[in-house]
Amino acid sequence: MEPETLMLYKLIVLYILNHVDFPMSNSQLTDFMTEKGYTGYFNIQQVINDLASDAYIEATVTRSQTLYNITDEGRQTLSFFYKKISKDIRDDIDLYLTDRKYALREEVSSIADYYERHPGEYVVDLKILERNTTTVELIMTVGSVAAAESACDKWKQKNADIYAYVLNTLLKDES
Repeated sequence: MEPETLMLYKLIVLYILNHVDFPMSNSQLTDFMTEKGYTGYFNIQQVINDLASDAYIEATVTRSQTLYNITDEGRQTLSFFYKKISKDIRDDIDLYLTDRKYALREEVSSIADYYERHPGEYVVDLKILERNTTTVELIMTVGSVAAAESACDKWKQKNADIYAYVLNTLLKDES
């Protein structure tokens, strides 16, 4: 890949991450770049890895996904080279984010992960994020990998219902 092209792809990723107020997943970034025909899967993976290695973006890894945020260094670099992204590409990104921002945010707002604390004991960590801030976190211990995976999968499907139930139960006026 030509150095100029590689730099453009890096700037596109930085631009995207700079224009959202939530972390984006590897698949979300990859989908944008491949759907729009900017580059292929392997090139975008190289770009993301290079940006993370150079500390322009930071990764948060969970069991099921890796989420990326732009760093201060990434913002500074973008501000220096912002004009290297054509207006057409910036407009394309802005339109994409405007059209899909809510869906993209919802996709990464619930986090479900687990780890083994002791043999036969797994800690499940379930979260709802809003603007990079944890609004709800539920940590529980289960007895098997299957139970941990089930809890994580169900959290992804039912977190809004669980959150509403807990909030209503805790805040319900009992008088």
